[in-house]
Amino acid sequence: MGSLRIGQLASRAGVGVETVRFYEREGLIPEPPRRPSGYRDYPTETVTRIVFIRRAKELGFSLKEICELLEFRVRPRRSCAHVKQSAEAKIADIDGKIANLRRMRRALQDLTTACEDRTPTTECPILSSLDTEKSRGR
Repeated sequence: MGSLRIGQLASRAGVGVETVRFYEREGLIPEPPRRPSGYRDYPTETVTRIVFIRRAKELGFSLKEICELLEFRVRPRRSCAHVKQSAEAKIADIDGKIANLRRMRRALQDLTTACEDRTPTTECPILSSLDTEKSRGR
């Protein structure tokens, strides 16, 4: 069981040094002990933890949700059903975002279709639509 300096840890985990510091400040990884020289020594297992965090972020989990997932890791007596429930909630969240992005795309497609290249910007349907939406309070 060795130890790593912050740069080594960041490199092995595939993140930047500032990301390691951020995860530490947020409590996602424990603060490592310091040597008498002042350098911090991270246990090598921290690489696995940061990779876990990075991968969870790639799947769309928030830092709060990642904290919960990490708790499942340290409390193995809980059933996989809890983790599955978190993943299913994330899927529902992603589905909602996809539906919203599709609505946004359709609205922009309609606006760009209505836009004629030679129309002056004072009559641009895209810009007019943005003014209209603003006045509605959206």
